[in-house]
Order: sequence, then C-alpha cells, then structure tokens
Amino acid sequence: MMDTENTNKTEIRRARPEDRDAVLAFCTNTWEWGDYIEYVWDEWLRNPQGALFVATIDEQSVGLAHMRMVSATEAWLEGMRVDANFRHRGLSKALSEAMITEAMNRGATTARLATESTNVASITLAEHGHMRRIGSFALHTAEPVTTPSKRQYGIEALQVATEADLDDSIDFLNASSNFPLTGGMYYHGFIGYAISGALLAEKIAAQQVYILRRWQRLDGLAIAEPRHGRQGAQLSIGYIDGTTESISMIAYALRTKVVEMGLESVNAWVPDLMMIRDAFTGAEYVWNGSVYYTYERGLT
Repeated sequence: MMDTENTNKTEIRRARPEDRDAVLAFCTNTWEWGDYIEYVWDEWLRNPQGALFVATIDEQSVGLAHMRMVSATEAWLEGMRVDANFRHRGLSKALSEAMITEAMNRGATTARLATESTNVASITLAEHGHMRRIGSFALHTAEPVTTPSKRQYGIEALQVATEADLDDSIDFLNASSNFPLTGGMYYHGFIGYAISGALLAEKIAAQQVYILRRWQRLDGLAIAEPRHGRQGAQLSIGYIDGTTESISMIAYALRTKVVEMGLESVNAWVPDLMMIRDAFTGAEYVWNGSVYYTYERGLT
C-alpha cells in the first residue's frame, strides 16, 4: 500500500474481475483507435505465469500494469495505464515497483519492456527505474506473394532449419554484428524473448527457424511463427539477420510461404537498423513509421 496524498487512500493490489469496467473506461482513448486491454483482460487476470495489478484511489481503479514471466528468469512488463485524471501522483512508479517485486519473488533475474520511441513519459519512467535501452525494433507488414516472378534463388534456397543446423545457427548469431545491437531479442507480438541456445533449439524443433545458405555457409537466418489475433492470421517474423541481400531474399521468400500455411499476411518485428529497413523495403514490405525501444533491468 502507498499514500500519495493525505486526503486519498491509494493502493496497489492484484486486479479482480470487478475492476474490469473501470479499467476499460479509462483505457477508451489510449490511442486514436482505442486500446487492446479489453481483449487481453481475461488472459492477464487468469494467467498463472503473470500478475495483473491495479492502482486504486479511494477504492476506484485508476491504473493498470501487467507482469508476465516469459521464462524461469525473465519477466516482461506491459500494459501500463493510468487514468488521465489521476496522473502525476506516482502511480506509474508504484505499479512499476509492484511488477518488479513480483518478478523478483518469482525468481526473475531480468525484467524488460518495450515502449514507443515517442512515449517520453514511459521512457522517463523506465530510465528512472534503472532500466537501460538494449535495442529497438520496427513493425513491417506485407501481403502474400501468390505468383513469384523474381528472386527465385532465394525462394528455392530458403530452408527450414533442422537440429543439425543448431550449432551453425548459434555460431552465426555469435558472429553477427546485428545481434548485439538489437539486444539479442526475438519478438512475438509486443513480447520480447532473449534468444538463447535453448530458445533457438525450441524454435528449430517447432520448424520456426528459416536459414539461407550461400557460398557453402549460412548467410541469413529468421525466426518466424504463425500468429492469430484481431488482425487475422499472420506469419510473424520476430527476428532476422544476415547480409542486406540475404535478409531481403528471406523476407521475400517468407511472403511466398504465407498461403501454403493458411495465413493471410506477414508481420515482421525486426531490428530497427537502416540496412534491415532497406532490405524489407526491397522485399516490398511497408513500415508503419513507428520505432519501439526495448529496455532491460538486471534484478540480481
């Protein structure tokens, strides 16, 4: 519990089902199109791998934040919202501290979050909370290619990685100049996961790692998996690496895979590096103009 004003009783507590209507009311105008909280509320409330917090003033729900464990030692912080009528009272800081405490109690050694590069309030909160920026990403989208007419080599050369490719894939990422610049993160939606040997093995086993070999060596790699959401069925590219040419070839080749997978489009959550942006533009993807920063804090 915390007190921000002598005349108001302020509390940070776990969310309850009855908080829903009050929370959705102050989330109505988060963005021009609204907010996604109504679509994730039930999942966040019930997910045993996460904790949903509300901030209340005089028992009225006026703030929200969610922490989820994405691995045994990694926490992801998301969904920070504060009613516009109750800002500048320390509620965001208190919600952030509650999430960090919960993460540490669950064994997390690292906490991360993503925020839009223009969100000054969120960036300030993160940096004042001893978080450091480790990378950035941008969202690109594309329609499927049903009648490929170019880059035939890339389409034919793209392979689904197998267990035999694991060591080469790890060596490739260890030698990559892009990998450390992006914080070594894989994104599925707006949730980030540190790419480790274990995660790479898991994605290879699920047939979600694609590689391109050129000149007897691995020259490009992507991690991509289906994603079903409010915007339809998509192939979500959560990490991609390689030379500019190889990245462009992989990005284009994955557009040809969409229809056979029974999906509708491609979303790419890719490192915000000029050479990668150019590669996706060359593969006829559209960038929505937004850049997102990823922040990290060690908890040990």
